[in-house]
Amino acid sequence: MDLKIYLKEQCARIDAALDHFLPKETELPHSVHQAMRYSIFAGGKRVRPILMLAACQAVGGDTERAVPAACAMEMIHTYSLIHDDLPAMDDDDFRRGNPTNHKVFGEAIAILAGDALLTEAFKLTSDPRFTGDSEPSGLLAVIHEIATCAGSYGMVGGQVIDMESEGCKDIDLATVQYIHTHKTGALIKASVVAGALLGGAAGQQLAAITRYGEAAGLAFQIADDILDIEGTTEEIGKDAGSDEARGKATYPAVMGLAAAKEEAQSMMDEALNALKIFGAEADPLREIARYIVQRKN
Repeated sequence: MDLKIYLKEQCARIDAALDHFLPKETELPHSVHQAMRYSIFAGGKRVRPILMLAACQAVGGDTERAVPAACAMEMIHTYSLIHDDLPAMDDDDFRRGNPTNHKVFGEAIAILAGDALLTEAFKLTSDPRFTGDSEPSGLLAVIHEIATCAGSYGMVGGQVIDMESEGCKDIDLATVQYIHTHKTGALIKASVVAGALLGGAAGQQLAAITRYGEAAGLAFQIADDILDIEGTTEEIGKDAGSDEARGKATYPAVMGLAAAKEEAQSMMDEALNALKIFGAEADPLREIARYIVQRKN
């Protein structure tokens, strides 16, 4: 398969759905709706929602049923970026090559835009207008998976340990792994698990997809750590070298750049091995795992 074409097509599909589901800028309150749409449409690659659709396809499901939840996942991811960029957290000026949300709309509106996106995500995943064809217990399992992986046992928990570890000189590998598997890996895992559930997966299929998500999620963040060192500000869309400057707990910082690259490759291999029970229907998941590790931005 041609991954570039696949990603372009699925990204356009997600963008069109997000434009449909999100409040319009012309609706009151204008400022928060403008801020929500500003960050949603600031050039994201839509990796998480595309993974959800790909996982649904891999287990033989109808990907159209997964579109609302896929958009919800992008809303949650974007809210986390808006808050992550705030002065109280990472204090970043740029995201995806554009001024961060609080630089454009101010801190108060940025906080509320993030809050609104998080809330809108769960409104969308529970809206019978868009999810009426989904089996109720399966949809409930999807919402529970997403909520668990977004909260203090998932992404938020990883962000907390990440902030508390900044500048510490004695961070061990176990702490870094906790940060990565929660702050970034949790939403990637939730994306593929939710997609598989919406596609009707259970048993061996669901276990394989879950393991894929865990390995791919960790590979994604290790690759991000490497890009922060080797990429330019133009390539990665934010200040290059910011992790090292802030004393972030990263794989290269703890185990060295070469070993971090080996670990990213190992996680990619593990993700691919998890998909052995699937045929060509899982090729998008396989190619995305390779892209995660080999990408340049």
